[in-house]
Amino acid sequence: MALPSINPTTTKSWNALKAHFEDIKDVKMKDLFAKDSQRANKFTIKWEDFYVDFSKNRITEETFKYLLELADDVKLKAAIKSQFSGEIINETEGRAVLHTALRAPKDADFKVDGVNVMPEIYQVKQKIEGFTNEVVNGDRKGYTGKAFTDVVNIGIGGSDLGPAMVVDTLQYYKNHLTTHFVSNVDGDHVNEVIKKLDPETTLFVIVSKTFTTQETLSNANTLKAWFLESASEEAIAKHFVAVSTNIKNVKAFGIDENNIFPMWDWVGGRFSLWSAVGLTISLAVGYNNFDSLLKGANKMDEHFKNEDFDKNIPVVLALLSVWYNNFFGAESEAIIPYSQYLNQFATYLQQGIMESNGKSIDRNGNPIDYQTGTIIWGEPGTNSQHAFFQLIHQGTKLIPADFIGFVKSLHGNQDHQDKLTSNFLAQTEALLNGKTREEVVTEGTSESIIPFKIFEGNKPTNTIYINKLSPESLGKLIAMYEHKIFVQGIIWNIFSYDQFGVELGKQLASKILQEFNNTTNNQHDSSTLNLLNYYNQMS
Repeated sequence: MALPSINPTTTKSWNALKAHFEDIKDVKMKDLFAKDSQRANKFTIKWEDFYVDFSKNRITEETFKYLLELADDVKLKAAIKSQFSGEIINETEGRAVLHTALRAPKDADFKVDGVNVMPEIYQVKQKIEGFTNEVVNGDRKGYTGKAFTDVVNIGIGGSDLGPAMVVDTLQYYKNHLTTHFVSNVDGDHVNEVIKKLDPETTLFVIVSKTFTTQETLSNANTLKAWFLESASEEAIAKHFVAVSTNIKNVKAFGIDENNIFPMWDWVGGRFSLWSAVGLTISLAVGYNNFDSLLKGANKMDEHFKNEDFDKNIPVVLALLSVWYNNFFGAESEAIIPYSQYLNQFATYLQQGIMESNGKSIDRNGNPIDYQTGTIIWGEPGTNSQHAFFQLIHQGTKLIPADFIGFVKSLHGNQDHQDKLTSNFLAQTEALLNGKTREEVVTEGTSESIIPFKIFEGNKPTNTIYINKLSPESLGKLIAMYEHKIFVQGIIWNIFSYDQFGVELGKQLASKILQEFNNTTNNQHDSSTLNLLNYYNQMS
């Protein structure tokens, strides 16, 4: 077995944490700060351009010791080695998990079935670079001889969320090409995108490993039909490219074999933006920026692989998450970036985290009787302060939050940056300290209103401070959360890299689709049957 399979609840450290939790569960963080002037320094990790302060958590040095012992008890170090050495850690699908190889240097050695995959990876990167430069420089043209102005990425899940998030986040670095993302099978979605396109100057990138995904092919065929209203079949070869493993189906679609970019089984969809799936990223921001994104991720890979656990950013964040999820009973985590550029970041992480660790069977095939996975949500500050922060501050739920901020703004407006940063820092302090009855009274509040203005405080946060948003720093940030996912999966003794849970609904949808044409009748519960009949009557 490639990974250790240890029920965490049977470990000495887990039971020590259970006993310790009873002692610490009501402790106030502000009292811990008052008692220890060095607390912030003890619980801060400085690494490259990252400054990670996790001192505003409901932990003591004893808590941290037990959490680190838990990482040892579940054999995390051996698991990390198994992942990076290309062992079959995605055992349910019989695959290695090597998205880390995609951003490794050329002289690295990542083996799959005994063969170093780095030459193949760099061959594809070279193809991405050449294709990108031709399109961006205007050397590669459409069927009427005009340079491309628009790129449409057609994919869903990992073939959409990652590239869409990165392109949106790095819009400051974008070139003249306008990018569009079509994912939802909702026909209104694709038709709204079509309104913005000129067939003579639009390049379509179809991303589908199997080239059979219903949503992606439906959208691709709709866009192809629209394109053919103006162009001939031969023109498809100039305007459509594919990222896929199914060369036969891609060629049948009309795409030139030279315009097919390969994918690999050892890269899961939600970790694939580093591969040719990131072609639209490269087109949008230029290959050099795409390469910087990969290099940043590789730096985080090396940090994760080599750093001691007490100074290892992904490990520490994962351990804290387990602490709240499994001992405090916190069910969700908020991701609050203080940058509008990261508007799609929480949405992107929802797939990465919830699809990976939303499992109820352990690596031995047994049902789990402890919590796994966390519900991820969030929006950028300061917008979110005027929306859901009320629940975090004064609600009944414990919601740990990651605050992500940047020291420098990209456009250099210091007045705005000062105001943004003041909110960034103030919110974690407010969540820590709350507001006492005495403080409310001092403000002259009337007696009847006093209870409503009291803040309990003691709300845990991590502060992830980065010098500046760049392709490299974004690569580090994404990889940080990828490794956090891995660590949590190891601790919870689950397989993080399959996603069988997304398939059942797809299978049933295929059956119901046939019934719209009255070609078959399937058994349904009465609710589904009524809804199906209503749709057939009204559509």
